Order: sequence, then structure tokens, then C-alpha cells
Amino acid sequence: MKSLSIVLLGTQMAVGGAQKLLLEQALWFQSHGYKVAVLFFYDRDGLYQKWMNIYPFEIQNLHIFDNKEGRLRGLFRLLHGLIKLWSIFKQGKFDAAITFTHDSNVLGLPIAWLAGIPVRIGTHLGTIRGLPRWREKLHSTLVNLGVIQVLIASSNGTRDDAVQEGVSPKRIEVVFNAISPFKLSDSDRSMTRQKLGLRENDFFLLAVGRLVYEKGHVILIRAMPSVVQSFPNIMVGICGSGPMFGQLQEQISALALDNKVRLLGQWENVLELLAAADAFVLPSRWEGLPMALLEAMMAGLPVIASRVQGVEEVIENGVQGLLVPLENPEELSKAILQLLNNPDQRRKLGLAASFRIMQGYTTEQMCENYLKVVNRLIL
Repeated sequence: MKSLSIVLLGTQMAVGGAQKLLLEQALWFQSHGYKVAVLFFYDRDGLYQKWMNIYPFEIQNLHIFDNKEGRLRGLFRLLHGLIKLWSIFKQGKFDAAITFTHDSNVLGLPIAWLAGIPVRIGTHLGTIRGLPRWREKLHSTLVNLGVIQVLIASSNGTRDDAVQEGVSPKRIEVVFNAISPFKLSDSDRSMTRQKLGLRENDFFLLAVGRLVYEKGHVILIRAMPSVVQSFPNIMVGICGSGPMFGQLQEQISALALDNKVRLLGQWENVLELLAAADAFVLPSRWEGLPMALLEAMMAGLPVIASRVQGVEEVIENGVQGLLVPLENPEELSKAILQLLNNPDQRRKLGLAASFRIMQGYTTEQMCENYLKVVNRLIL
């Protein structure tokens, strides 16, 4: 099986969980002797050249989308890009195609089927709220007909969502999202805290996620005035970019939190922030199984998270972290204060969190499970 050739397809080149998952898998497959090609529909964040320099496998930007173009030119660009994708699939003679987003499932895997790729695996990494019903129906039909042979759900919760959307349970496999284990250094901690202007006794609470509605950063900001009142040396850093930047900054200023809550923007190396942090918070309104959470747990940080699907599967309340009710800034405040007042609990939660990741959420375990699906379909 070492001669297998695998193509991995994502929608946009950007800093995000789906992209990280794709690239982690590509690295693992290549390091284990498989031929790997990585494709993206377009480069949203200007990362193509950087990724080409970093990663040891082929990466292609298909240029399928450009938001500066009109509808007609955009349609021609899309058609041209899909024809190019078919040509790459046909010439590459790949054994398996794996896609990592709803759009790449729906657009990429039918083309993989037309190009004769024998194994076609889609993923369901989390529900897209507000998606038109016809798109859900198209997606579930492609799975149920076998154009997408298997849909891999990133958690039991996303599996249930897929069934609710109309996908046959027989077509779904659950393979948890995962990360590659890492260690953080004391030097990274001191250097990053210095870079952030943190004093030695400041408590640094970190949130990581795109600045969009579903990530619930407004709930975290709303929770902070009462926390700051009791612990004025707390600092909150929200790492990420997105359309809500201006709204969140206005909220921070309106609550007089400018010196306590900072929007850090996109951070090139999130591990630096994890090293600098004392705790991690995930106030999301909904999730699949967030990579940022897994990384924080691997870093040994005590975690406070909303009680949402996916998160509940990896964190047992009071064991690997603290779970709080959805959309409840008061309970979030209480949980933050609980951690601030209990250094022993912070240490125990952090140790249990990192152990939990090593038990069942490593890239090695995830990719071996993906390969079981590939091997079953190819035989």
C-alpha cells in the first residue's frame, strides 16, 4: 500500500482549522511513503508562496475564485478552474481524493468521479448555519449515490448533523480531528509575553478563532467587566481576523476594556501565544471539533469552553476543562474567576487535557483511521 497516491483538496488558502487539518494530513501521508498532492480552489490570504516554501509536497492554487470580478467573469473563472481540476485529477492517476470543506466535497468529488479516481472521501467538519436547503440536499444526494463514497465526520455531533441533513448513516464514518503533539518552551513564553507587553504577574487568558458570529467573542467580552473588577491584572488576547473586528473593538471600548482585552489579529505562530497563556477560552455558539481547542489542550492549558457539540466529546466538565452554558456571559465570568482563584485546579485540568489529546487526538491516530477507510474502499 506504500505506493498509494493521494490528492487532498480544500477550498481556500487561509489560516483556519480545515486548512491545518489538510496540511497536517498531507505531511503525515508523505512522511509515511505516500505520494501526495495538495490543491486549493483559491488563495484568500496570500499564502501560496509561503506554503510552497514551507511544505515538502506539491501545492497548487486553482484560481477558481476572485471576489473582484463580476458574476459573468466569475462564472468563466469557475468553469475554467473546474476543467483544470479534472485535468489534474486525470493526469495524476490518483488512488484517492480527500476533500475538507462542503464546497470541495460538492465541486471536487464529482469531478474526481468523472476523472476515474477510485476512492472519494469527503469530510463534515461542522454545520454551516444558514446554508440553503438545496445545497444540503445536493450534498447528501452526492453522498447517498456514492459519488462521495464516504463522508468522514469530525465528531459524533457532526455525524448527527449530517444524518439530520439527509446523509445515510451507512455512508458516514467518525474520525476525530487531531493534531501533531508538540512541546512549548519557557523561552517562548517569556519572549512572547514580553512582545505582548505582559507583566510577570499578569494572568493571560487566550481565545483563538476567526472573528465571526459563531465564535462568540462578544460573549467573552461581555463576561469580562466583572472579572476585571475582581482581578485587575488579567489580560485577554483574542487571536484571529474576520469581519467582526470593528464591531468587537467598539464593544471593547464601550465597556472600557481597551487595556484589558486586545484583538491580536492573525498570529503567524499560534504556539507562541499558547506558550504565553495561562488559560484558554472557547466561547463558541457552535463547533465541529475545533483545532484551536485541541492545540490549547495539548499545550497543557486549562480550558473554559461553551457546552456545544464536539467540545463535549473531548472535554468532561471538571476533568479536562470547565464547560459553561451557551450564550451565558455570567456563567463564563464565574468559570474564569474559578480558575483565577484555584491555581491547583488550573494545573490539574491542564495535565488532564494534554493527556486526553495524547490518548486519542493525535495526527497519527487520525491518519491511520483515514487510511483504514481508503484501504477498505480500494480493495
